[in-house]
Amino acid sequence: MDSKRQIPAAFERVPRSEYGYNARQVDEFLQRARVSLETPAAAARPIKSLDVRAVSFDPVKGGYSATTVDAALDRLEDAFARRERDELIAEQGEEAWLRQIGQLSATLRGRLHRPDGERFRRPAKKKTRSYNTRDVDRLCADLIGYLEEDKPLSVDNVRRAVFRPAVGQDGYEETQVDAFLDRVVELMAAID
Repeated sequence: MDSKRQIPAAFERVPRSEYGYNARQVDEFLQRARVSLETPAAAARPIKSLDVRAVSFDPVKGGYSATTVDAALDRLEDAFARRERDELIAEQGEEAWLRQIGQLSATLRGRLHRPDGERFRRPAKKKTRSYNTRDVDRLCADLIGYLEEDKPLSVDNVRRAVFRPAVGQDGYEETQVDAFLDRVVELMAAID
C-alpha cells in the first residue's frame, strides 16, 4: 500500500478559496461520538445529545462543507437522544421519561405563552445584534401549534430557523433565543 495514498474525506469539501469546517476537528469529534454511541463503556468522556448540539468547529479554507456536516450532526444528535430516552425508560420506567418531558414542556410553554414582543429579553446595549421579534414570535406560534394542537413541525425546522437581524432594543437577545431553541430541540428530539 502506498503510504502517500490519501484516505477519502468523510464529507465533501468546499473549494480551497472558501471556508468550511476544520476537517481534523470534525473527524476527531465524530470518532469520539462513534465510540460513545457504539461502546459507551469504552468512551473516555461519553458524549450526549447536548454535546452534539453544542459542538462547533473552526472555519478553515477548503474545509468540510458545513451543510453536510450539520446534517450528519443532526442525525447523530437524534440517535443520542433516542438512546438517552431508551436508557431512562429502561432504568426508571416510562413514567420517569414522561415526567421529564412534561417538566421541560411546561417550562417551554411558559415562555411560548408570553405575549408577542415580550417572550425574550431585549439587549441591554444599543448596538448589540439581536433577532427580529416578529420572526421569532412566528416560530413560537408554530411551536405552540406543534406542542398543543398536534400541528406538524420538524425538529429540523427549528434547528435551521433563521431570523432577520435587528439591532439592540428592536430585537430579542440572540443568546437567550438560542438557548431556548436548544431546549426546544432537546424536547422535540426526545418526543419524535
